[in-house]
Amino acid sequence: MSPAGCSHLNVFKVDNWKQNLRVVYQCFVWSGSAETRKRKAKSCICHMCGAHLNRLHSCLHCIFFGCFTKKHIHEHARTKRHNLAVDLLYGGIYCFVCQDYIYDKDMEQIAKEEQRKAWKLLSITNTMFEHKDVHKCIGEKYSTWEPTKRELELLRHNPKRRKITANCTIGLRGLINLGNTCFMNCIVQALTHTPLLRDFFLSDRHKCEMQANSCLVCEMSQLFQEFYSGHRSPHIPFRLLHLVWTHARHLAGYEQQDAHEFLIAALDVLHRHCKGDDNGKKANNPNHCNCIIDQIFTGGLQSDVTCQACHGVSTTIDPFWDISLDLPGSSTPFWPLSPGSDGGVVNGESHPTGATTLTDCLRRFTRPEHLGSSAKIKCSGCHSYQESTKQLTMKRLPIVACFHLKRFEHSAKLRRKITTYVSFPLELDMTPFMASSKESRMNGQYQQPVDSLNNDNKYALFAVVNHQGTLESGHYTTFIRQHKDQWFKCDDAIITKASIKDVLDSEGYLLFYHKQFLEYE
Repeated sequence: MSPAGCSHLNVFKVDNWKQNLRVVYQCFVWSGSAETRKRKAKSCICHMCGAHLNRLHSCLHCIFFGCFTKKHIHEHARTKRHNLAVDLLYGGIYCFVCQDYIYDKDMEQIAKEEQRKAWKLLSITNTMFEHKDVHKCIGEKYSTWEPTKRELELLRHNPKRRKITANCTIGLRGLINLGNTCFMNCIVQALTHTPLLRDFFLSDRHKCEMQANSCLVCEMSQLFQEFYSGHRSPHIPFRLLHLVWTHARHLAGYEQQDAHEFLIAALDVLHRHCKGDDNGKKANNPNHCNCIIDQIFTGGLQSDVTCQACHGVSTTIDPFWDISLDLPGSSTPFWPLSPGSDGGVVNGESHPTGATTLTDCLRRFTRPEHLGSSAKIKCSGCHSYQESTKQLTMKRLPIVACFHLKRFEHSAKLRRKITTYVSFPLELDMTPFMASSKESRMNGQYQQPVDSLNNDNKYALFAVVNHQGTLESGHYTTFIRQHKDQWFKCDDAIITKASIKDVLDSEGYLLFYHKQFLEYE
């Protein structure tokens, strides 16, 4: 959004737009009187499905209410070309062209004025009828911080205040290698640059109930403070290494370890140590846990086993923190490359002729697999042992999707590293691999719907872990995205500027993608 704001507001800002907006806020958002609350309860339902919930929005161009979660308001905006809507719970204005909530000084002022009027009416009602649950009538009351004149003056005259600029390097800090600990350093770099994890730790949200100096979450919190302190000298993570050895004993010692194994072990320990930090928050993920790790990293993997006799389907959904993908060149037979891998662009990936893409790997991961006669299952439908097919799809996507390219092969016959080049994109759309997209597949290929408003499953790359060397001897480094187009290479204590080409040309071992758009819960 440019400093001038959303240009699409000009269509709405005509004639008596201020009065019209006030009426919308009075009647449908900040309902202050009993009469307006009754009217809101009766009239504010989705015009397409009749629901009261699902983040109702009201079109600002006509009288239409629609669900944001089920995209009924999106459909209305697309067909009617009505690009502006207001959230009926919090009062935010959404632009369907910008695909984001927008800020306008005049509209914000009207919203604040009407909210204050509504709260004043409710406080009078509360006094008269001793109604203690006022916030339930018009949603939570969030008081925003606005600096006073004195505070503005202090901010202007403080030359040392921190500012986030295009060339800002706050958050970039090297890590000393304590003896074959590059496997730990590369994961720490990826975690400290995970936006929501950074926000959690820098806002002091962890409530520790463990003995002093034994909690990995407390140490991670301290680590985030160190990273974002502005210090430029490399940090020595000796306390973190000690706690990792204490809580994940299989990683103890100075031998080179696997970065992927360390990532899973670290997430597991962090998950166990911060389970009680958000007791009041609903656990809306397949792991049924409200800790910050599960809120960010946990997705749901759907497994559909189809009986070949009666075609009955048995479905299970399992939580996952990462997705491990087979590569060409491994002993596992690889699915043939997609029709798009002839030098074209597939899912945003531009790659040379014949190169394997991340999309190819995901297609193979989600293809139906015949289990064969040696793996018959007892079908709950026909009550007999039958051959079956199994297909994996994504039931629920995590906020951060981590893809593990299986470059290290350990089998009875082989122990080697697979160096096959895999092209991966800066932006990734996971829609073709969702369970909800299975019915849209035709002849094994997903037909992308023409819907520019659907951004729920779109991701942006923000970290890449690489391994150089062989299975027995090697070294880990990480590429980190600092700003939208600024990348840095983290090689233990040394951090250097990197180009996007450096990132995309790298071999890739662990790929970290962050959702581009987050839904309110």
